[in-house]
Amino acid sequence: MVRKVDFLQYRSPDLPTWCPGCGYFGIVDALYRACRELALKQEDIVTVSGIGCSGRTPIFINSYGFHTLHGRSIPVATGLKLAREDLTVFAVAGDGDALGIGGGHLPHVARKNINITFLLFDNSIYGLTKGQSSSTTPYEMRTSSHPVGNPDTPLNPIKLALAYGASFVARGYAGNPQGLKEIIKEGILHQGFSFIQILTPCVTFDKENRTWKNLKENVCDLNIRIEEKNMETAMRAAENEPYGCGIFFQDKQRPHYQEILRHLNRDD
Repeated sequence: MVRKVDFLQYRSPDLPTWCPGCGYFGIVDALYRACRELALKQEDIVTVSGIGCSGRTPIFINSYGFHTLHGRSIPVATGLKLAREDLTVFAVAGDGDALGIGGGHLPHVARKNINITFLLFDNSIYGLTKGQSSSTTPYEMRTSSHPVGNPDTPLNPIKLALAYGASFVARGYAGNPQGLKEIIKEGILHQGFSFIQILTPCVTFDKENRTWKNLKENVCDLNIRIEEKNMETAMRAAENEPYGCGIFFQDKQRPHYQEILRHLNRDD
């Protein structure tokens, strides 16, 4: 019998401190609803964050949470999952937090295939520290750190995750909480490392590039047939605009890290 729960029970009594109109509201709403539909117990959920606007996410979820250091949500979440395999562990980080100072952790969690769900809140800017260029800021975009235009080539998070060997790679959109909820549910159910990039605007510091209007015009459903979901097709689909949202790649046969450890221990 499935335990009936209200998605509101996953919302903590603390009021979010994000800017009015921020896409992060849609992201956490999708997360609440995904947990509700999977009937996850609050005491079995842990959300781990780093620094930045996304860093406060655990405070707004009525479950266990860990607000860690800059760029360190993935290693802390990894340790939690290895210590308590029974828990549902989310790691969350912004594009600067995850792909800047924390970028060195992504290849290792992917190659180990740790069974956690990683949510990348990608608004292409450092929002908390007043609008500096981040790892995904478009070339020539004007920011507070590059007032005449960003000189750097932006990273492509989906291609990075695919290249590093993540066994589940997907993209969602904060303006479509219903679709994002379904992607998060699939990521939770996947047995291995689930990487989910979530496109969202920074309504305060980006008035030109990734606005709600721009995203709405450039987001579409990912059109990859199930039988064609291989690495080559996924890489081609991961080109920038229009931003396809859905599951790019999933390897259901690959064992996750703790399965491998159990296998090695049996061999001894």
